[in-house]
Amino acid sequence: MQHKTLFVFDIETIPDTDAVYNLTGSEEKDVPKLREELEEYHLGVTKGNNAFPRQLFHRVVGISFVEAEIERERVGNQTFESYHLKDVRSGGTEESSEEELVKGFFQYMARNTPRLVSYNGRGFDLPVLKYRAMKHAISAPWLHQSGDKWNSYTSRYSPDWHCDLIEVLSDYGASARSKLNEVCSILGFPGKFGADGSKVSEMFDDGKVDEIRHYCETDVLNTYLVYLRQQHHTGVLTKEGYNASISAIIRFIETEGEKRPYLLEFMEAWNDACDGKFLMD
Repeated sequence: MQHKTLFVFDIETIPDTDAVYNLTGSEEKDVPKLREELEEYHLGVTKGNNAFPRQLFHRVVGISFVEAEIERERVGNQTFESYHLKDVRSGGTEESSEEELVKGFFQYMARNTPRLVSYNGRGFDLPVLKYRAMKHAISAPWLHQSGDKWNSYTSRYSPDWHCDLIEVLSDYGASARSKLNEVCSILGFPGKFGADGSKVSEMFDDGKVDEIRHYCETDVLNTYLVYLRQQHHTGVLTKEGYNASISAIIRFIETEGEKRPYLLEFMEAWNDACDGKFLMD
């Protein structure tokens, strides 16, 4: 299948404290204490090694994405791709419930069946979305039934369907899996600035859902930038195609920056990271 759309996505979550009552029999009402109980539970099942809740115990509070159109050109025996940026935004609104966010994600996928791009999406984002879809009785046959045994969304080694960059860049675990921020640091991309995932629960408690969405959007922009460099490295994207894609991101930020100042902050951090050299020579 030749996908027509590129969909770079990332989610932000908070611990699902509602699950603690059934999980541990807790009678606690204080949300911070319930979060501590959930961490204690995970410390117990991992023998003290990891307090981070497993995928099913995460509540989705934000889904952000970069959407781009994929075009292909055949030159001799090789096919090159180019990507035309359409949008960078978050699903739903600040008031959207988890059910609305997850349903919107799966409905978009069913309509467009895009190529997915993520950073640890196979290990975290998609499993979370699948569990939460089941919680809200949301069906997603496209995810499980599209393609074939070797080429599908559920095939680990099928980056044309879902390119999880943490897997691809590490040769599926043959080398160390690096964090997105680490990869950005050597490629001259902004990486994380201002906020990080550890602050999402605090931001949510303070009613700063819009800031969570903005942070998530800068994360997907970083992921998209790394994907463009990876596609150039593999020969799928020419130098001209890479520069055209970078220029499109810059134009988008310049156009949207006045009403979305966090994009201008991203651009400033990017300029500092690459020392003003955005394009390839």
